[in-house]
Amino acid sequence: MKILLAAINAKYIHSNLALYSMRAALGPPYGERMEIAEYTINQQTDEILKDIYRKQPDLVAFSCYLWNRRMIGTLLRELPKILPEVILWVGGPEASCDAEAFLKVFPGLSGVMRGEGEGTFRKLADYYMEGTGMLFDIPGITFREKDGKIESTGDAEVVDLNRLPFPYEDQDLGVFRHKILYYESSRGCPFRCSYCLSSIEKQVRFRSLPLVKRDLEAFLEARVPQVKFVDRTFNIDAGRTKELWEWLLEHDNGVTNFHFEIGADRMTEEELEIMSRMRPGLIQLEIGVQSVNPDVIRNIHRTMDLKRLKEAVTRIHGFQNIHQHLDLIAGLPGEDLQSFRRSFDEVFALEPDQLQLGFLKVLRGTPLYEQAEALGIVYRGEPPYEVLRTNWLSYEDLLLLKGVEEVVEIYYNSGQFRRTLKKVLKSYESPFAFFRELAEYYESQGYDKIHHSRMARYEILREFLETRGFLPEEFDPCMVYDLYAREDLKSRPPFAVDLKPYKKQLKAYEAIYGRQVHIEVFEQREGPLYVLFDYEKRNVLTKEAYAEVLH
Repeated sequence: MKILLAAINAKYIHSNLALYSMRAALGPPYGERMEIAEYTINQQTDEILKDIYRKQPDLVAFSCYLWNRRMIGTLLRELPKILPEVILWVGGPEASCDAEAFLKVFPGLSGVMRGEGEGTFRKLADYYMEGTGMLFDIPGITFREKDGKIESTGDAEVVDLNRLPFPYEDQDLGVFRHKILYYESSRGCPFRCSYCLSSIEKQVRFRSLPLVKRDLEAFLEARVPQVKFVDRTFNIDAGRTKELWEWLLEHDNGVTNFHFEIGADRMTEEELEIMSRMRPGLIQLEIGVQSVNPDVIRNIHRTMDLKRLKEAVTRIHGFQNIHQHLDLIAGLPGEDLQSFRRSFDEVFALEPDQLQLGFLKVLRGTPLYEQAEALGIVYRGEPPYEVLRTNWLSYEDLLLLKGVEEVVEIYYNSGQFRRTLKKVLKSYESPFAFFRELAEYYESQGYDKIHHSRMARYEILREFLETRGFLPEEFDPCMVYDLYAREDLKSRPPFAVDLKPYKKQLKAYEAIYGRQVHIEVFEQREGPLYVLFDYEKRNVLTKEAYAEVLH
C-alpha cells in the first residue's frame, strides 16, 4: 500500500511540520512506503489533482487548516472520481474541531484524525498496511463504517514530546534552502484567550532541552535560512528560554535565523541581556499585543501587562539587532474604531519592524465561537470565518481598516519608505490618521484594485502628498534616498535631481570607489551632498545598503 501525506501551504516558502512529524513518527518500515507532497493555495486545483493521480496512492491523508479548507474540500470531492479505490483521511484543526460534521459534508472521506496525529496515524498505518485490528480500537478518530454510519472513538492520550523523533530525521535539509522550516519545542498554552484554539489545551508540555539542542544542531549544520518555532508562547519558562538562547548565542553559524512568538511582558533582565549580545538577525520576535484597551483585553480573557510589554519592546528596539513583529486584531469585543485607533497609534509608537493588522477569526471550538451571537459578532460562514461586523464596528468600519491594512503593508511593513514616512508623519496628528487618509485616497482613485510596481507606489504617494499640500522639495529627497537604499535602479526616478551639473565630481568618485556602488546627489542650500550606497554591505534587519556621506 502506498500512502501520500499531502498539504496545501499558504505560500511556496512555507513547509508543513505536521506531515514531517507524522512520517518521522512512523519510522521504518512504513516511512519508506509513504511520500510527502506539498502544494500551495496559489496552484490550480486541476494541477494538484493531476499530480496526486500520477502518484497513484492507495491512501491520501490531508492536513487541513483555515487557509486550505476550500481547496481540500474540492479535492475530497474530486479525487474519488479519478481514483475510485482511494482511501481519504484528514487531520488538522479545521477538520478535527467538528469531525462528524466534516464527514457528513464529504461523503467520499473515510475518517478524521482528531488532535495530535503522530500516535494515531501510526495505528492507522498498522490497520491499513498490516490488515490488523479494528478502527474501533484506535483512539482519537472519527470514521465512516461500510454502511455509512459515522462512529467516534475516545480521545487519544497526549503525546510525550520526548518520545517523538526529530521531524526531519533522514531528510535532506538542503531542499529547504529557500523555505521556512517549522519546529516545536512545546505544545499547549497556559493562557485562555477566548478567540484562540490553543486556549482549549490547558497543559503545556515541553520537549527536553538536550533533545531540542540536538534537533537545532541539525538545522545549524545544514545552514538553513530560517527556523520558525511554533510554540504558542516560547518564553513561558524563563529558565528554559535563557538556557536555549545562551546555547544559540554560542552555536550561532552566522546564517540561520530563529523566529519565536513570545509574551514580551514576561521578558526577564537575564533574557534581555542575552538578546543584547546576539548577532543581528540571529533571532526575530513576534509579539501579540492585540489591543491596548484594558476592557477589550478582559473581554477576551487575555493576560497582559501592557506597561511591561512596552518597556521590553522599547529595550529590544534599542539593541538594533532583533526584528520585532507586533500584532493587533480588529473586531475584538468591546473595541470600536476610536479604541482601535488608539491601539494602532500606541503600538506604532513602539517602532516595530512590522505592524501586523489582523482581523478576528471566529473559530469553531473556541469560547468566542460559543459567545459570538450574544456578543453581536457576525462573521463569515466559510473559512477563514472572519468578522464582518460587531456591536462596536460596522462593516463600513472594517472595510476602512482593510484599506489601512493594505497601505500599512505597502508603505510601512515593506521597509521601503522609512525616511519618507518619518518626514511626512511629523505633519500628522497620528500615524493612524495618515494611513486612513492614504487608504481612502487609494480607494477613491481605484488604486486599491491594481497591483502596482515599486516605482508606481512612490508616484502614488507623491500624488497623494501633493493633494495634501506638501511641496515636492519636502519629500522628494527622502523618496530618492529610500529608493537607492534598497537597490541600484536601472531607470532613474523622474523626481531625482539632474546629474549633469555634477558629472565631473561623480567621475572622480567613481575612479576611487569603482562602479559596484551608486553615488547619489542631494541638493542643499550649502551645496551638493554626495551619498555612496554599497549594495554588497547590507543591514541584516532593514536590507538597506551601507550608506556613507562623501567629502
